Amino acid sequence: MSALAPPRAASTAATDPPPEPAPVRPGPTVPAWVWAIPPVVLLALAVLYPLGSVISESFTGPDGGFSTRPYVDVLSSTRFRTALTTTVLIAAGSTVGCLVLGLVLALIIAFVPFPGSRSAGRFIDTYLSFPSFLITLALLFVYGTVGMANGMWTDLTGADSGPFTFLSTPWGVILAEVTFFTPFVLRPLLAAFAQIDTAQLEAASSLGARPARVVRSVILPEALPALVAGGALVLVLCLNEFAIVLFTGAKDVVTLPMLVYGSAILEADYTTACVVATINATLSIGLYLLYRSLTSRLGAPTDGGRRARP
Repeated sequence: MSALAPPRAASTAATDPPPEPAPVRPGPTVPAWVWAIPPVVLLALAVLYPLGSVISESFTGPDGGFSTRPYVDVLSSTRFRTALTTTVLIAAGSTVGCLVLGLVLALIIAFVPFPGSRSAGRFIDTYLSFPSFLITLALLFVYGTVGMANGMWTDLTGADSGPFTFLSTPWGVILAEVTFFTPFVLRPLLAAFAQIDTAQLEAASSLGARPARVVRSVILPEALPALVAGGALVLVLCLNEFAIVLFTGAKDVVTLPMLVYGSAILEADYTTACVVATINATLSIGLYLLYRSLTSRLGAPTDGGRRARP
C-alpha cells in the first residue's frame, strides 16, 4: 500500500488549481483630451488658419483696420449680383438636368435587362474618379470651336456665320456640368433601387399597373430620399464648380468662383476675392445644412445611397 501513496499524492497535486497571478497595478492613465490635441492642432494649421485668414482679410478696410465696408461695396455692385444670379441659375439648371437624366438612366440600368448592365454600373463608379476638366476637355472635341459640331455648323450655315460657340455659353456650361455630375445622382439611385423588394413590383404588375404607374407609385417613393440626397449634393458642387467654367472658355459666364479667381489672380484685389469667397462658402454651408436636414427627415442615406433595413 505504501508503494501506491506517491502516485496518489501526485494526482492530488495535479488537480490543484493554479496559483492566482499577482495583481498588476494599473499605470497612470492619459486623459482623453490629451489624445485630441494632435488632430486639433493639425486641423487648425491645415484648415482653420487659412479659412480664418480669408475671413479676416474680408473685413479689412483700406486703412488696414476692421471694416464692413468691403461687404457693402461687394454686395451693392452689379458685378457681384450678376455673378450670383448666374451661379444660382446654372447650378439650379444643372441640378434639374442631373436629376432627370440620372433617374432615367438608373431606371434603365436597374430594371431594364440588357447585356452589359453590370458593366455600366461599374463604369459609373470609375466615372466618379474622373476630374471635371477632363470631361470638359472631351466636350471641346464635340462642341468646341474646332469640334465636330462646329464643322457641321459651318457646312450648314457657311463660313461667314462664325464659329459654333455653344460650349462657351451658359447652356454649354450646364451641359458640361450635367455630363460630369449626373453619376453623383445615379449612384445613390442605383443603391436605392437595389433595396426595393421585387415582390412589390411583381404584385403591381400582376394587378395590371402599367410601367409608368409602377414607377410613380412603387419605385419613386422608395427612391425619393436618395433622389433628394443626390440632388442636394449636386447643387452644392455646382455652386462651387470652377474648372468646368474655366475650361469651356465661357468668358462672359462669370460665376462666384470665377469672380474670386478674377479678383485675386487677375486684379490682385484680395479683399474683394475674400469677401466673395466668404459669401460663397456661407451659401455652400447653408445648402449643406439644408441637405442634412432634408436627408434626416426623409430618412435618406448620407453614405453613398445605402440605407439600413430593419
